[in-house]
Amino acid sequence: MRDAYYSPLAVQTAVDLANTLRPVKGEDALETVEQLRVFLDEHPAAEPPSSAANQGTGPRHLTPADLAEVRALRETVREVLERADTDADATAALINAGLRRSRAIPVLRHEDDRWWTEVTSDTDRCAAHLAATTLSALASVIATLGPARLGVCAGPTCRATFVDLSRNGSKQYCTRTCAHRASVAAYRSRRSPR
Repeated sequence: MRDAYYSPLAVQTAVDLANTLRPVKGEDALETVEQLRVFLDEHPAAEPPSSAANQGTGPRHLTPADLAEVRALRETVREVLERADTDADATAALINAGLRRSRAIPVLRHEDDRWWTEVTSDTDRCAAHLAATTLSALASVIATLGPARLGVCAGPTCRATFVDLSRNGSKQYCTRTCAHRASVAAYRSRRSPR
């Protein structure tokens, strides 16, 4: 399936969801329902197309159960990003199981003389739609560019995840900041007297 379509916004939503947990620093940006609401506000690709929040009819109603489901999804998305390059078959199984749990369904879309399939959920549950969006985006990246495009930052004090959508596929760090830190550390290591 070399012509798979992935939405860069959905891919970024997957990465951002995984990175709400910073295991090295012991930080978690999804501890409360309000933090979940902020995450969803910042990631419109995570919302069901028919949600009240997208139609301007009022704030979405989120519960502690929604938060628990999204946190469980985050574990799955993070595991997909961490394992894709080393165990593609297990990663595919994780994605497929997550899509089944979310009751994901493909929907054919047409816009600006372009056709594509979008995966959504047949339920309005926040976590189900988020799972369909993020896991299908990661699946499309794997199908289009290969599993090596999903990864974890090579920075020694960072465990942030990333998806490399670049042409050459050589990304090793989550951000330029981490790449710069590694470069400076390598330079200092070479320059220090032994």
